[in-house]
Amino acid sequence: MACGKVTFSTIFVLLSITLIATGQKSSLIILDENNWTQILEGEWMVEFYAPWCPACKGLEPVWKEFSTWADDLEIKVAQVDVTTSPGLSGRFMVTALPTIFHVINGQFRQYKATRDKDSFISFIEDKKWQIVEPISSWKSPASFQMSVVSYFFRLSQILRHIHNQLMEDFGLPTWGSYLIFAIATIILGALLGLILVCCIDLIYPPKYSSVKKSDDKAKQEKRTDKHSGDELADEDIKDDLIDLQDDQKSEPENKDDEAPRSNTSSPTIKKRKP
Repeated sequence: MACGKVTFSTIFVLLSITLIATGQKSSLIILDENNWTQILEGEWMVEFYAPWCPACKGLEPVWKEFSTWADDLEIKVAQVDVTTSPGLSGRFMVTALPTIFHVINGQFRQYKATRDKDSFISFIEDKKWQIVEPISSWKSPASFQMSVVSYFFRLSQILRHIHNQLMEDFGLPTWGSYLIFAIATIILGALLGLILVCCIDLIYPPKYSSVKKSDDKAKQEKRTDKHSGDELADEDIKDDLIDLQDDQKSEPENKDDEAPRSNTSSPTIKKRKP
């Protein structure tokens, strides 16, 4: 009977410990590239970590203990594994691990205070996050430009996986893998350039006929201007010749007019008889 009571007590204690541990784990939300947008609503504390990071391993029990206070603080506590979600590390521009962000209603602030449970709780209860400057809108993880950056991070992770697979599964040396990537980059760049040129030609087709017509029209206008200039020069020469002839005709008449005037104007001198 005593043995049965001991066994029952042991089972009860084990179940209690299991339930408590389960409750603690359920308070910690795991975020990835598919569900991260839920942090845009409400108040969150989010940790970025990596399994191989020693500092992250040291913070792990503290962070899990802090997550048990999530309901009391009316917040949500989450984690992001950068090895499985490289796009999020690029979106949040995570350059060191572990990195902690405070998010409230779409505003992002990086937590840089002491990393212990009491400091985390005080940061939320005393609203110390209000004295921290939020991340600017153009660097916000929810912005379009940071979405583009996240795709580049995801692409780099995919290429890294392919590189490791080529060396481990196919036994290629490092330089062989790099050579394959170089050839693929050249071919891909040429194809993208060709596609881009074709798209531009379809959207803005070349207008050779119109250009040729405009050139012919310009040449014709130059010729017309030249002919009209020559005609004007000829007309000017003719006008000058006519004016010259008129001047030559008017000169004798002026002389004839001046002669009688000179005679009439000069007084007649009469000689006296001796």
